[in-house]
Amino acid sequence: MDSSNSDKQNNNQSVNEDPAGVDNEFCPGFKDVDAFVKYGLGTVVAATKASASLPQVGDEYDLYRSFPGFQEFCETQGDGLLHCMSQIMHHHGCRAHMRDRNKLTGLEERFDLVVDSNDVILEKVGILLDDAAGVNRSQQPVMPAGFQPPKIVVSSWNRKGGDSGSGRSSETFRLLQAKNVTRPQLKFREKVDNSNTPFTPKIFVKPNAIKPLPSCRSQRPEDLDVPAALADFIHQQRTQEHVEDMFAHPYQYELDHLALPENLLSKPEPQMYKPLAETKCSFIDTLEDLVAVNEKLAKTSEFAVDLEHHSYRSFLGITCLMQISTRDEDFIIDTLELRSELYILNEAFTDPAIVKVFHGADSDIEWLQKDLGLYIVNMFDTHQASRTLNLGRHSLDHLLKLFCNVDSDKRYQLADWRIRPLPDEMFQYARADTHYLLYVYDRLRVDLWEVGNGQPALLQMVWHKSKDISLKKYMKPLFTEDSYMDLLRKQKKAFNTQQLTAFRLLYGWRDKLARQEDESTGYVLPNHMMIKISDILPKEPQGIIACCNPVPPLVRQQVNELHLLVQQAREMPLLKVRHAWGHAMHWLFLQPEIPLFGPHDTSRVSESDIPSFTPDGKIYLKSIVNINYEDTVKDPGHLTVAQQKACRVVESFQNPFRMYLPSNDIHISKNAKFDPSTKIYEISNRWKLQSVEQQQKEVEAKKKAKEEAKAVAENIFNSVQASYLITLCLHFHQESIKPGGKKRERVASETGESTPKPNKKLMKAAVKKNEDSTTPLVFKPYDYSQSDFKVFAGTQPHVFVYVLSDFGHDICRFHRNWPKR
Repeated sequence: MDSSNSDKQNNNQSVNEDPAGVDNEFCPGFKDVDAFVKYGLGTVVAATKASASLPQVGDEYDLYRSFPGFQEFCETQGDGLLHCMSQIMHHHGCRAHMRDRNKLTGLEERFDLVVDSNDVILEKVGILLDDAAGVNRSQQPVMPAGFQPPKIVVSSWNRKGGDSGSGRSSETFRLLQAKNVTRPQLKFREKVDNSNTPFTPKIFVKPNAIKPLPSCRSQRPEDLDVPAALADFIHQQRTQEHVEDMFAHPYQYELDHLALPENLLSKPEPQMYKPLAETKCSFIDTLEDLVAVNEKLAKTSEFAVDLEHHSYRSFLGITCLMQISTRDEDFIIDTLELRSELYILNEAFTDPAIVKVFHGADSDIEWLQKDLGLYIVNMFDTHQASRTLNLGRHSLDHLLKLFCNVDSDKRYQLADWRIRPLPDEMFQYARADTHYLLYVYDRLRVDLWEVGNGQPALLQMVWHKSKDISLKKYMKPLFTEDSYMDLLRKQKKAFNTQQLTAFRLLYGWRDKLARQEDESTGYVLPNHMMIKISDILPKEPQGIIACCNPVPPLVRQQVNELHLLVQQAREMPLLKVRHAWGHAMHWLFLQPEIPLFGPHDTSRVSESDIPSFTPDGKIYLKSIVNINYEDTVKDPGHLTVAQQKACRVVESFQNPFRMYLPSNDIHISKNAKFDPSTKIYEISNRWKLQSVEQQQKEVEAKKKAKEEAKAVAENIFNSVQASYLITLCLHFHQESIKPGGKKRERVASETGESTPKPNKKLMKAAVKKNEDSTTPLVFKPYDYSQSDFKVFAGTQPHVFVYVLSDFGHDICRFHRNWPKR
């Protein structure tokens, strides 16, 4: 407290010494805000230190409280603090008087009073800080001219702070909601193609061509009535001409044979940009102005390009604005109005002598192809240059701050660029994106040259990466039967059969409706809402509405159709299914919430869940393809189209350990195997790889052993059958004679009786006896000289013919005069 008092005395002395500054004091005793804050901070710090020396709650405080002097002092100081707090509350308009004087309930009321007062004071502080930062929500929103604002305008919190140096007051503005903007798709001359067909380039005239455009690209009558992909197919069928690739990049040949001049691979001299106030900026929305811009661009050596895109209220997205800047002039082109005429800019965009500067052109290249039919030849991407230089950040605002000391305003980056006429704030934001980009391009080339020690290696690397981006082709999103699996893999949700069916049906419904209405899938039904509906499976339409907050307009309109889809899914049998991202990969995601889980830990996984590998190093995913890989290799003709495609997918998987497996399609020199200096010799000794000759020998040896085993088995079977049949023959004739020498008479009914069935017990005993013997059994004819032929004396004529069933050999024939022989 002494130090704080001394600081206050020093401040008062300084004020007294300077009488001229008394009138300009911020507060009595303080000449400015900094002095007041410094004094207040010192007071708070001193009070905090003093409070630390007070007795702590517990035995220490109870001990001091037992002294009357300490108790009286605490009551006096407490009353003083309560009085001070009451004055502060009264100053801020809060309730400052204690109604309840009861010692038991009064403390609780005072505590609530302090909490309420703090809320009021902090809210006022927040309002004052917003005012100091230029946030004044009482300003009117920026709207297009002639537009009648609705009662409620949903807007962003975008703000524009005032310039402190110029003394201008801060102002705020709000953007219009998307539903207040007329859909520009309705004015397009060419209807948007949302069909489920591949995208074909829209170009039909190829300026600066080294290789001419194929004839299938020229304008044809059928292009006006059907999608481009179907028009190419119709034209091919009508003319019967062979189209090499109707989906190829039109400037593939020109980009592959692009030769950079020497001045682009040397150290440049940066050319300073002009201030915005001294640079002319034109808004281009007519064909005449567009032709004039094309002529100006053709005379320059470089220019900067940027695009503004809108994707929420369109299925494929719309390019709404194009910004082009030269060294002397800026152009803002309305691509919504000139969508069908912008192809004429290909004369400058594909000129290899003119450098086109972009920043992060990965999406811009695809948008130019999709909407405008424009292609880029000889591009420099400042984003790739920033990554090559390993700068801290690679965004455009960071580059502008680093090289131009300009604070870029990115509040309009996600604005609705369909608004027409364009508000001035959005116009200036779009202009600033390309105005400084050419100077940034010069500075980055200088840094690349210097970091490369005066060599063009880094420059060549950036040019090469930029060329690869120019070769990108726009790929249209196509719906297939398994498209929903891609989204489900990202979500990693474990659904049963009903939930999976609902998710598949909802995904197909959303895609179909989005293509028909030309709306984005996020506008029709966001992903998280679709997953929630699939997970809960509501029984009533109101349950579907409850799963969506806020409810998308198209969901509210077609909630009955969605209810039918959910009911259809609920009728599916409820089964536990594998995870949607594939049974073979399910073992990679088992219990990911466990901290000690590792994706390659297979200790808790059965062998049937892990994909196996074929001898040629290819993954055998039988659980996914549900077909036999070996059978498909032998006879692929009986497979359906889907199974053939599945086989090609299976064959595309390669075993990462294939280099350590024996292979028949790789030729290895015999000398290299025995040369200790070669890597083949080292690998052969380390991994014990077998040569092709050894493999063939092993295969032949296995085949020979298999044939010998088969021959032994046949001999065993023959001997067993012969022994059993002869034994059965003797046993039958012995039983045919009755005891006492009387012969058994055959009854008439027994003439058609068949030979009795073999005894299974005798058969098994004979087989087991032969299997137990170590030496292979060989069939030997029965020695009938050792038999007792008296048993056949005086018997009736019988003929017994036994044939070995599997081999067709006669074992023996018994005739009536056989004993006499």
